Amino acid sequence: MSFNVDDRGYYGNFGGAFIPEMLYPNVEELRSNYLNIIAEPSFQDEFHALLTDYVGRPTPLFKAERLSAKYKTNIYLKREDLCHTGAHKINNTIGQILVAKRLGKSKIVAETGAGQHGVATATVCALMGMECIVYMGAIDIERQAPNVARMRMLGAQVVPATSGSKTLKDATNEAMRHWINHPVDTHYIIGSVVGPHPYPDMVARFQAVISEEIRSQLQEKEGRDYPDYVIACVGGGSNAAGAFYHFLDEPRTALIAAEAAGLGVNSGHSAATTFLGKPGVLHGSMSLSMQTEDGQVIEPYSISAGLDYPGIGPMHAHLFASGRATFFGVTDEEALVAAVECSQLEGIIPALETAHALAVFERLQAKPNEIVVVNVSGRGDKDLATYQNRLKLND
Repeated sequence: MSFNVDDRGYYGNFGGAFIPEMLYPNVEELRSNYLNIIAEPSFQDEFHALLTDYVGRPTPLFKAERLSAKYKTNIYLKREDLCHTGAHKINNTIGQILVAKRLGKSKIVAETGAGQHGVATATVCALMGMECIVYMGAIDIERQAPNVARMRMLGAQVVPATSGSKTLKDATNEAMRHWINHPVDTHYIIGSVVGPHPYPDMVARFQAVISEEIRSQLQEKEGRDYPDYVIACVGGGSNAAGAFYHFLDEPRTALIAAEAAGLGVNSGHSAATTFLGKPGVLHGSMSLSMQTEDGQVIEPYSISAGLDYPGIGPMHAHLFASGRATFFGVTDEEALVAAVECSQLEGIIPALETAHALAVFERLQAKPNEIVVVNVSGRGDKDLATYQNRLKLND
């Protein structure tokens, strides 16, 4: 069984490009050119030079000795939080803006939830001298104020999405509408492995540098180039796609995804798509999404703005449906406990998104001789107000 995208843009039964006719020229231009552009030696040289000199790659693979001792296994943290801008998102925005340049685009539009993708997009637009508009849910603008300030400092226009749940789903809707109305000069940088083909594949390719580095770093540290487990949080799923990519066909590595269960999977306030979702089209691709009997999207909920999404990317839907990956639902409270644990045992304050991945150790029950790699997708600076409020850090 293949876990990579096929020629039609599908992962098993999931994927494709379900788009309005007005969006077809934009998507088709990208689809027919992206693989050739990415394969150009000049593109690869520029991409990897920027990853090294601008982003700060390779990011460290850190042996978390105190977490390892507590859970009686070997836990490594892949430090994507040390990337420029504080998260893995920059890997993808660097790649996509280089594609946009080669397609002759001069303006960029993006969506963001937690704000990390918005910051990463605003960053590369400043670097390349391109106009930048970022759509962000009105609720997310309130709870992620530091990242909003960063985007504006970088010169981006942040536009609130005020429809629906006023979160990531609605920001994505608005960004797509903007792209439809500005097809000639604008490229849409999608921040996750969602949307119409070729976005899920293109984003996964740019994020695959994460698992490429894990392999070489483990070889150096442990004498083998694969872990027993790779753990990553999943909203849309870009950091997980990058962490999983080079292990998709490695049967010795178990792929573990942590979804946001919110107040509980069956509480009515959750974003645990694989537990609650069913096949349907969302934002241009066939995947799993949370929906009513008549196909209306159910509003998701998570304490984490980056996981507050009612679907998952088609790659992850296929990994779930095929049994290749195991999905855990992690509640807000479990994530908060894991965040404190990582902070106080390892001196690393994780993003709330990452905290969901750090919360599965107890359920994993890895053996003492096994190797567990957790993708630390982002740092916790942006979430300090939430941590302060929920954990009463002022007391």
